[in-house]
Amino acid sequence: MKPMLILLGIFALISITVLAILSHHAFGLWRHVSKERIQSSPNYRDGMFQNQEPTPQFTGNTNPIKALWSMLTKHDSARVPNEPIQAVKTDLQNLPTDSDWLVWFGHSSYLFCLDGKRYLVDPLLKPEFPATLMMKPFAGTDIYRPEDLPDIDVLIITHEHWDHMEYATLRDIRDRVKKVVCPLGIADYLRYWDYKDEIITEMDWYEAAEGITCLPSRHFSNRLLRRNQTLWASFMVEAGGRKVYIGGDGGYDKRFSEIYEQFGSVDLALLENGQYNANWKYIHTTPEDLEKVAHDLQAQQVFTVHHDKYALSVHPWYEPDSVAQDIASRNSIRLLDALIGTVVKF
Repeated sequence: MKPMLILLGIFALISITVLAILSHHAFGLWRHVSKERIQSSPNYRDGMFQNQEPTPQFTGNTNPIKALWSMLTKHDSARVPNEPIQAVKTDLQNLPTDSDWLVWFGHSSYLFCLDGKRYLVDPLLKPEFPATLMMKPFAGTDIYRPEDLPDIDVLIITHEHWDHMEYATLRDIRDRVKKVVCPLGIADYLRYWDYKDEIITEMDWYEAAEGITCLPSRHFSNRLLRRNQTLWASFMVEAGGRKVYIGGDGGYDKRFSEIYEQFGSVDLALLENGQYNANWKYIHTTPEDLEKVAHDLQAQQVFTVHHDKYALSVHPWYEPDSVAQDIASRNSIRLLDALIGTVVKF
């Protein structure tokens, strides 16, 4: 009887610990889910959001769990830089808004000014638990904090993954954000995190509001447990006669040529370039496909993101930069290649 009581006690303790961890606000486990809005979307079928084309999440020949474990535990010095990465600390709060500029914070976080408004995309500037269990920034890259940011006219979130929607940063900037734009399902997290409903514009693909159009991506979602219960997206921002395309995460498909047909050549395209491998060729942009994306979009200027801060895949950390430079050189693309924190005019 006594051993059984001990086992029950251990089980109870483990259960309470797991529940306490999952109750952390970052997981959003207890948020209200707007099922009617989500399930009425034409992109929600068979109990989940669907890509426009069939998209296997894993394309390798080995077991996905085994492949992921191998990637996480692989000790390859090329995945992480041996020296701190160079970065620039800019006074963001005093940057003028009478010109168009971009400041990249590494990975997929950046701030840009277009026609006098400041747009912040997928900010990850204060990794706390549980994000720190999954991501460790490269030395030299983690130099910006939420308090460094100016007031934000529009916060744009592309999808719910931990490297794009980070609770601590969103919590700390909440009172300085005037408007939020996000795909379906993300608003439920934001309301749970005390964002006011009246500042949130939640969109399905091809919906538009106030100069911002929500567009498809070829990706997936899974912040915890169930997959594809929130939408992933790219966005087109139009203001002052100029256009900025926010690519988000996603593999190659016909959407890029369709976006060009709809919008014409954009002034700046921010494209995913990094955290790719052969097993994820349909859900992330591979080096071979990045060239196709650039060709299809015919953007006047390109800035690549999703690299230079975290090792979330197996490629050498420096490879995305060299890939982008080679593609730009071969195709006469104006590549805005800059250190983290540099003010880039576009």
